[in-house]
Formats: sequence, C-alpha cells, structure tokens
Amino acid sequence: MDYELFLFFENRNIYKCCLFIYSVFSGRENLGREKEEAKQMFGPHLTMDMYGCNKKKLKDVNFVYSFLDELPSLIGMTKIMPPYTFSYSGLKPEDWGVSGIVLIAESHISIHTFPEKGYASVDIFSCKEFDVEPAADIIASKFEAKTYEKNFFMRGRHFPKDIWRARQTIELEREREGAKLKENGN
Repeated sequence: MDYELFLFFENRNIYKCCLFIYSVFSGRENLGREKEEAKQMFGPHLTMDMYGCNKKKLKDVNFVYSFLDELPSLIGMTKIMPPYTFSYSGLKPEDWGVSGIVLIAESHISIHTFPEKGYASVDIFSCKEFDVEPAADIIASKFEAKTYEKNFFMRGRHFPKDIWRARQTIELEREREGAKLKENGN
C-alpha cells in the first residue's frame, strides 16, 4: 500500500491521490473501478478565490490581459485565441473591476477582479489533466495574494470521452435494466 501511495504522489496527479486517500479512509475497496471512472470524466476544474491581492494589478486591464496571455503556456495548455479583457462597473461602486477570459484548446481560463476589495477569482477548466499546485502557485504569486482558497474537482462524470466505452456502458446498463424487469415479472 505504501508503494501505491508513493506512485500516486510521484505522478503528482491530485485527483488520483484524493481518490486513493478517500478509498482508504472510507473503506471502499473498489479503487480500480473508481480510477477507471476518473478516466472517463471530462476533466479537471480548478477554482481560486484570492484575498489581499495587489490592487494595482487587479485594476490594470493590461496586466490581466498579459496574465491570461501567458498562463496557458506556463501550465501546459494551448491558447487558441488572444485573451478578451475588459473593465466593468458593478451595481455598487466598490464592485467594479476587470474580467477576462482566454479560450484554450482544452477549454478556458477566466478571471474576475474586485480591486476595491483586493479580491480576484480565477477558474481553469480543462479536458486534460494539469498540475494543480504549480498552477495555483503561479496565479497567487502573479496577483501577490496574501491568502487564497483553492477548489479542485473533476467534471463530466458521464462524459463519453471514448465513444466505444460509452456505447459499451450503455449496453451494460440496458442489460441490467432488462434483468431487473425480468426479475419483477415485467
């Protein structure tokens, strides 16, 4: 078991590490099936809420543009168009800020800033795995966040990444439902 744990951490795949730890502490022994399900999911989603950020950077449209322009290559993603950034005014005067998005071949990266509050939120959604810790460190350091909250989860549990596998899964589900109907006399 120690060797498996080492392999998970050596690969730096956060989702697999969490899945392994969850299976150990929950008493679940079907880790193989859960790992297989993870391969079928659409992909990882990292959200960050950053506090105490550099207010000059938060209100600078050009800085946010540069951040979105360079981040994809820093985390191994493929930018497919230039970022789109703009300044906006909120309903309350202190809720103004800068928002931006960059489309990547893997999905998107977005940001919303609130300079008056020293706050920014960033999302990275991808169809391929990426190294979460370095990505979070890069983002937090760029905005000089004093503290941040990081959430990471896998999306698209039933996404048919592999059409053949999806077809196989649907056929198995139909067989199970058919067997249930026969058992119930329908």
